Parts: sequence; C-alpha cells; structure tokens
Amino acid sequence: MNPAGSGPDDSRKRLILLACILGSGIAFLDSTVVNVALPAIREDLDAGLSTQQWVVEAYLLTLGSLLLIGGSLGDIFGRRRIFALGIAAFGLTSLLCAAAPSGGVLIAARALQGIAGALLVPSTMGIIVTTFDESERGKAIGSWTAWTGMATVVGPLGGGALLEVASWRSVFAINLIPAAATLALILYAMPPDRVDAPRPRVDIRGALLAAFGLAGPVFALIEQPNHGWGDPLILGPLVVGLALLVLFAVVESRERDPMVPLALFARRNFAAGNLATLAVYAGLGIPFFFLVLFLQQVGGYSPLGAGLALMPVTVLLFALSRRFGALADRFGPRRFMAAGPVVAAAGLLLLLRVDEGADYAGALLPALLVFGLGLAATVAPLTATVLGGVEGEHAGVASGINNAIARVAGLLSVAAVGVAVAAQFTATLDKRLAGRAVGAEARTYLADARTRPLTGGAPAALPAGDRAAVAGALDDASVDAFRLAVALAALLVLAGGLISLAGVRDPGRPVSAEDCPGGAFCGAPEEVGRRARLAGALTQLRRPGVAREARESP
Repeated sequence: MNPAGSGPDDSRKRLILLACILGSGIAFLDSTVVNVALPAIREDLDAGLSTQQWVVEAYLLTLGSLLLIGGSLGDIFGRRRIFALGIAAFGLTSLLCAAAPSGGVLIAARALQGIAGALLVPSTMGIIVTTFDESERGKAIGSWTAWTGMATVVGPLGGGALLEVASWRSVFAINLIPAAATLALILYAMPPDRVDAPRPRVDIRGALLAAFGLAGPVFALIEQPNHGWGDPLILGPLVVGLALLVLFAVVESRERDPMVPLALFARRNFAAGNLATLAVYAGLGIPFFFLVLFLQQVGGYSPLGAGLALMPVTVLLFALSRRFGALADRFGPRRFMAAGPVVAAAGLLLLLRVDEGADYAGALLPALLVFGLGLAATVAPLTATVLGGVEGEHAGVASGINNAIARVAGLLSVAAVGVAVAAQFTATLDKRLAGRAVGAEARTYLADARTRPLTGGAPAALPAGDRAAVAGALDDASVDAFRLAVALAALLVLAGGLISLAGVRDPGRPVSAEDCPGGAFCGAPEEVGRRARLAGALTQLRRPGVAREARESP
C-alpha cells in the first residue's frame, strides 16, 4: 500500500488502526444491534415475523455473499479507496434505514447496507497487515480483534439504551457519527494506495450466482408460512436458487481466479472445519434471533433488558476465546472443537426450562453461562483448524471462505427455523383454542396474531373471558415455538461437535497422504502453532488478499 521507505509514523499508524477498528466495528455492531429493535419495528411498521426476519437476513445475505468480492476489489483498486467508499456507503445506507417509511423499504435499505459492509470489512485487515511491520503486526491485530469484538457487547446494550430514550430509527441514524469519524481518519492518516501489477480478476459471475442462489432459498423459507409450499411464489425462487448454487459450484471449478477455490476442500481439516463451521454457526444464529424476540414480545423485557440478558455470552467469548485458542495451540484443536459444541448444546437445552415468565436468575442465566463457555471453547480452535488445514499461501482465502460460511449458516438457519417456529406456534394455538367459542373481536385479533409468532398477552379491549383465554393460548404457543427453536439449535451445534470429532485431525503427528493432499504442510508443530496464533487473532475476519502481503513481508 505504501511506497518503500515512506511508511506512516507511529502516530499515523495509531490513527489508521483506529479507523480500521471503527469501520469494522460498526459493521459488526449492525449485525447484532438490530435484533433488540425488531419488536419496535414490528409495532411501528406493522411488521410480521417474515418482515422481522428479512430486516436481519437482507443484511446478512448481501454481506455474506459479497464479502470475498469486497476483498478482491480492495486488491484491484486499492484498500484505502474501497474502505473509504464502503464506509461512506454504509453511512448513507444507514440513513436510508433510519428514514424507511415501510417494512419493504427498510429491507431494501438493509440489503444495500450489507453491500456497503462487504466493501469496508475485508479492507481493514489488509490495511493493518501492510501498515504495520512484522514486529508490530501481532499487537495491532490483537487490538483490532479485541475492540471489534466489543461491538457485539455494545450492539445489544447500546441498541437497547437508544430504544429507551428514542425510536428504533436512532439505532441506524447513530451510525453516521462513527462513519464520519472513520472517513475523516481515512482521508487524513492513510497514505494513497499503491496497487501492484498484475491485478487479479474479479469473479463477478461467482458473486452474482452466490448472491442470487442464496436469495432464492432464503426467500422461500421466510415467506413459506404466508403462502405454503405449493405456491409458485415459493417453489419458483426455491428451485431457481438451488439451481444457481449448483451452477456456482460448476463455474467456480472452471474459473481462473475463483471467488471460492474448490480445490481447498480436498484438505481434510479444511473441509471438516468448514463443515463444522456450517453446523455450529447455523445453531448459533437461532438463539440470538429468537431469544431476543421472545424476551421482549412474550417475557415483557425492555429492549435494554433484552440486550443485558445476552451479555454473559459475549463477556465469556471476549474473556476466554484467546485462552482456549492458546490451549488448542498446545494440545491440538480436535478435543476443543468436539467438546465445546457439546457444552454449548447443553446450555441451549437448558433454555427449554424458560417459560412465558422468562425468569432470568433461575432459568436464563445458567443456560447462557453454559452456552457461552462452550462457545468460547469452540471459536478460536475452529478458526485455527481451518487456517492450519491449508498451505500458508492460501491462509487469506481460506479464512475468507470460512467467514462467509459462518455468516451464510446463520442466514439460512434463521430462515429455515422460522418455518418450524411459525408452524409450531399455529399448531399449539389451534390446539389450545379448539372447541372454545370466542367473540368476533378476539377472532380478529387471533387471525392477526397467527402472522406474528412469538406474541404473548392480549389487548385489554377484549372481554375479560376472551382476554384470559387468548393470552393463555398465545403464551403457550410462543413457549412451544421458542423451545422448538432452541432444541433445533442445540442439535445443529451438537452436530458440529460430532463432525469435528470424526473429521478433524490434530496437527503435529504423522499423517497420511489423504490428510494433506497436494503437498499441504501438516506436520511441524512450530508452523502449526504459528498458524493457530494467527487464526486466533483473525477469528472474526478472514478474507482473500492477505496471503499476498504475507508472502511479501519479511
């Protein structure tokens, strides 16, 4: 990025690092902060569960499917330029979200916001790698990891606090402040780009096939409860989307500069690690979405209270992830990748004790502590396994693939489990009210409630007898639907542990040719340790392009 001999001084390096932390932080924050605002969005925009899901999924869909392309654009046109463009676009699209007059407009603005995030997030790590020399790089990456990790704490808490004093629109509008500060730091502190030739090609075909291929199944899963599987509006996008994903695999296998080099999946640990990532992160996306909704819409928690409720999980992740990463470096990742998901699944199963009262100390807190402990034991070893499973020159693209898989897993799981949640909610509601006659006003309210699963209570305007019956039925239906969601999440996380147990091999021992095909380096403990430490620092962000800078570094 910088001409030889003209690197930035220490003060400018600190400003560059601050810009990278702020830029990545708001993108990570917006993947969690919106969850606590969903009930308020529902009330203001008359949004059902599918709209609430799309507000989250539209952002994750474009961010996850375009993340690798964002990294490629930084390689080609310069990371400073793409970072600045991404942060400016993120601020603008945040303003569009804040001003959205309807659910449809908000969903479209969130999709654009995800595209902006896909531009800015991948550039930050490449900027750090090229700004700091080898002796400083580890500390800089550690600072980036720690502070951007705090965004997951600030997200639910800050969002909840804003909702206490302002509307849900402030959750998006406030992004303008860090976005403007980041853009000023980029323009002041970062030296101009120097892009070396030859430039890699951008895999536009792969990006479009991945984005539209994922959009089809996600649309079908979210809208199925409203239309049914037989509706062409559901079947069409589902079939077309799956066909595009198959075509994506074919195109990537023939592309000269593929977005996803499929040959990497011939490495045993890389393939097993990514399959475990798919299962574990699919399970993780479910409780963070549905628990926040349940606590507010059924348990009566305030937005701030719902954000505080999740804090133990994030604190455990922040405090213990690096420690478990070091233990995995010493003893091998397989046992942690197998045991961690089992513990996390046990924590999710403890959530089955939660009812409409949502008692925090007696039911929620123990479950979240166990879940957070298992999650902390899993994340860093999982990333280390993926990066350690390929040759060093492929570490950047390997980490980018793993990050995209993690995001897409959460995207698809929330959409798929939403179908099961809606079906369970309706089934329990019908069962509870079978044979009971209620007035016309109550029937109208129930018809609307069926489109809004995880809805508790009943309006005071209903007659007393109908109100008690409707409230009881809605509470029971919501509890059953929520418990089904967390049970499915536990099964997915547990599956990730079983995949790791069966598929992952600890490095540092003699391995067969099938474990490391094509001459992949798997044996030397010191090299494995180096990769594991790098993976721990890069847990939250893996992107293409890092490998090239790594090869050019001393």
